[in-house]
Amino acid sequence: MIVGFIGLGGMGQGVARRIMQGGHDLRVWNRSPGPAEALAAEGAEAVAGPAGALDADLCLSMLSQDEVIDQVLVASGALEKARPGLVHVNLSTVSVAFAERMEALHRERGLSYVSAPVLGRPDVAAAGQLNVLCAGAPEAVAKATPVLELFAKKVWPLGDRAARASVVKIACNFALASMIETLGEAGALVEGHDVPAADLYDVMTGTVFASPAYKIYSGLIADRAFEPAGFKLPLGLKDVRLALQAGETAATPLPIASLLRDAFIEAIAAGDSEKDWSALGAGAFRRAGRPLG
Repeated sequence: MIVGFIGLGGMGQGVARRIMQGGHDLRVWNRSPGPAEALAAEGAEAVAGPAGALDADLCLSMLSQDEVIDQVLVASGALEKARPGLVHVNLSTVSVAFAERMEALHRERGLSYVSAPVLGRPDVAAAGQLNVLCAGAPEAVAKATPVLELFAKKVWPLGDRAARASVVKIACNFALASMIETLGEAGALVEGHDVPAADLYDVMTGTVFASPAYKIYSGLIADRAFEPAGFKLPLGLKDVRLALQAGETAATPLPIASLLRDAFIEAIAAGDSEKDWSALGAGAFRRAGRPLG
């Protein structure tokens, strides 16, 4: 199968390599040419523009936000040049409204749109262990699934409306951001009573919070390991804003999301915009007068 891939950031590169290792002919494009050239040296075909990647049986995209996807695929005219019958799989976290719009635009052009945002970090992508949330027309999902399984620990089917996968991903990231903030506040609390935060995190992750996410993010906070970023703070802020938008649309209040938005803005104002979103937890220490070094 000829597979296109658009967007070769830290996550995208790992996913693209897994697809190439699965034996597919891969056509890649990235806004900055370096990553595409690196994959070309490994056997992929670097194409001149996004339309080249859409000239495929299946195309996956992994771009940072709604506006970027719109610019690269729609405003550029690339989508108009897509191969007839193409299945486009969007791996990014996008707003519910944007997922609905993209699904309609593809349908109007005789194309298929599958929403398949992923849960995981770049190292998990490279290992082929992402959790993939997947929604779209059944025949399009069926065509995409064997490719998704090349980089997935599990593919989670969520129905025939693309927006269903988008809102589940937004809710997951909202819950993760809430966890990071809580870890920071809990750590700052115990350090105020002369207990190292790392000791608290050992207790938490060895008992009632013995899950991979708690272990990963408490370790990043305790070790001050905020760089290099696996997922930068501004992207976390974007996803919390998407949660607030989705909540407003469905008349669902999210008061914690409002607090998280302000905490993200505070962290960015403090100069942490290039750090991993786990640095959100450092804000709690800073507010308590015990900034992490």
